[in-house]
Amino acid sequence: MLDTILDSPLSSWLQLDTDATDHIVISSRIRLARNFDGVLFTNRNDMSSLEKVNSFSRSLLKPLKDVDGHQYSNINLEQLSERDRAILVEKHLMSPALEEKLPYRNLVVSDDASIVIMVNEEDHLRIQSMVSGLRLEVAYERVLKIDKAIEAKYPYAFDERFGYLTACPTNVGTGLRASVMLHLPALTISGKITRLIRSIIQLGYSVRGLYGEGSEALGNIYQISNQRTMGTSEKDTIEQLTKIVEGIIAEERKSRQLLLHNDKEGLEDVLWRSYGVLQNARRVNGKEALTKLSDIQLGVDLNILPQWGKDSFNELIAITRPNFLSKYAGNDNLTDIERDSYRAKIIRQKLSH
Repeated sequence: MLDTILDSPLSSWLQLDTDATDHIVISSRIRLARNFDGVLFTNRNDMSSLEKVNSFSRSLLKPLKDVDGHQYSNINLEQLSERDRAILVEKHLMSPALEEKLPYRNLVVSDDASIVIMVNEEDHLRIQSMVSGLRLEVAYERVLKIDKAIEAKYPYAFDERFGYLTACPTNVGTGLRASVMLHLPALTISGKITRLIRSIIQLGYSVRGLYGEGSEALGNIYQISNQRTMGTSEKDTIEQLTKIVEGIIAEERKSRQLLLHNDKEGLEDVLWRSYGVLQNARRVNGKEALTKLSDIQLGVDLNILPQWGKDSFNELIAITRPNFLSKYAGNDNLTDIERDSYRAKIIRQKLSH
């Protein structure tokens, strides 16, 4: 299973629905922060506690399979190469923070990689459920079944007044983080994204880049998530975030039409230039690739550029990341120049189909 996860550019939850027409919403994620009752939190760095949590997680494979019928595997991060750990980050299956910590750290992953449990990250467990499109309720229903199965076997640290207890006070309460990954090229091109982000933050939500906290919005991809976990229910959190995202989708669509109305030729020029560069370039760095791939997807959505596969954008985002690209090439020792050359070659091949 590990080889499949590492070798495949696209997890199932990044494969868009066939009825997706404008590729604005990429995916939805629900993450639950949980800690076992009577065990020191991960940040205490107590080896016996870390080992106990690790042992608990290894015993969960069968109970989780009984919940949803999926096969679950345990991935020991200590046994992975630095490159393979980086690939798991690039594929959004674990956080950069977990990549840096090794003793007794592991992942419990479903066969379709839509359920991933980070073990001994900031909390004992970070249970994640991921689906394509704007379907937070679907992600929540599945993660709730997983959560209940674990709690039935190992009770969580819970307080009647405060809710689920977590290492960071900002997660106390429901422990739930709901997030949606969005592709917002028109809002970015029109310069409206800064105002929109400011408004979202004022509503108590966070806006992050492609790889979460502290990362850039590469390829005009943003992640919108809740910040409050106390004083609001899981259902309310999901409903409120869904409404906010629906508003963002409407703004992106409006911006696309305004760009077409105000200067269609100018927009076509930008998009065709990006298409031309990637169709002919012999070297492309990672940041430029994502920027121009974003332009191409916008051009496809607006029927300006030739159509490509519905998952081409998501697939190329994954393939062109530096660590996955090295694995794809079968060479861990690519120089920066060789990597840029191979990235350009892969994109040219995709555009020529």
